[in-house]
Amino acid sequence: MSRVVIYLTLPKEVRDVYASRLGQRFPELEIDVADHHSKAAAFMPSADILVTFGAMMKAEVLRNAPSLKWAQALGTGVDGLIDQPLLRPDVIITNIRGIHGAPVSEAAIMAMLALSRGFAEHVRNQDRMSWTRWPPKLLDGKTVGIFGIGLIAEALAPKCKALGMTVIGFTSSKRALPGFDRMHLRDEFLQIAPELDYLVLLVPYSEETRRLIDARMFAAMKPTSYLINLARGGIVDEDALMEALENGRIAGAALDVFQQEPLPADHPLWKTRNVIITPHQGGFCDVYAERALPTIEHNMDCFLRGDIDGMVNVVRR
Repeated sequence: MSRVVIYLTLPKEVRDVYASRLGQRFPELEIDVADHHSKAAAFMPSADILVTFGAMMKAEVLRNAPSLKWAQALGTGVDGLIDQPLLRPDVIITNIRGIHGAPVSEAAIMAMLALSRGFAEHVRNQDRMSWTRWPPKLLDGKTVGIFGIGLIAEALAPKCKALGMTVIGFTSSKRALPGFDRMHLRDEFLQIAPELDYLVLLVPYSEETRRLIDARMFAAMKPTSYLINLARGGIVDEDALMEALENGRIAGAALDVFQQEPLPADHPLWKTRNVIITPHQGGFCDVYAERALPTIEHNMDCFLRGDIDGMVNVVRR
């Protein structure tokens, strides 16, 4: 009998959706659910399968996992999981792809609207019972750069066009896609940056993209422009970002991801000028589990039948 550990630092009702669906579909499974890495680690000595988000992983979870054969990442990115030194090379890694277009693109639109309209300050003024008005900036007529072109960018671009925006893509390989007015290579960014009113980061994290968004890029952007990071914290030089914000080199930032998560309470980003912080929430939504489970169930069925070649979204390493 195979044993599954579902390790999620999410509300119980979310964890229960995964456990209930997998338990009903595969009654032969033994399922353990953990909401903290110490609890997950206690189950791992007898676990064959781990279901988790890479961002939630800790080395302790894999320290004693001799039976682990497969790890199902619940996000597209597998950083935090695949780069764990204790993860054996024979462990199969799979991820979830194709379900993030709607939630992340909506998060990007929310961030652009919130920054341009000063929505965070409106909420603070409500708490202070202060009736304060100012002219908000429009998205209509503005230019957005989308850095990293995949399925999420393909979902975001038409939404931006519907709001009257000019959409410019930055990619590692040029191709024409609906919703984009122009496409440029990533290394052309410094030349194009002065045109942008918003820069949305969607590029995957890798050694190539580590701290790619740095002081040079902030210096090339307009002082009225905004940064939205819905990718990974590691692709932004946070020190350079804070300096750019404090010195007015860019107008503001909406950050959903960080180099260290959860963001420590004493981190200076909490108090940096004109920053909106959300807790790695961009791809999350009320129907996430329902949309992720078909992939997990397919892979589970293949795994239990020994059909490893039939598993989908296998991450090569």
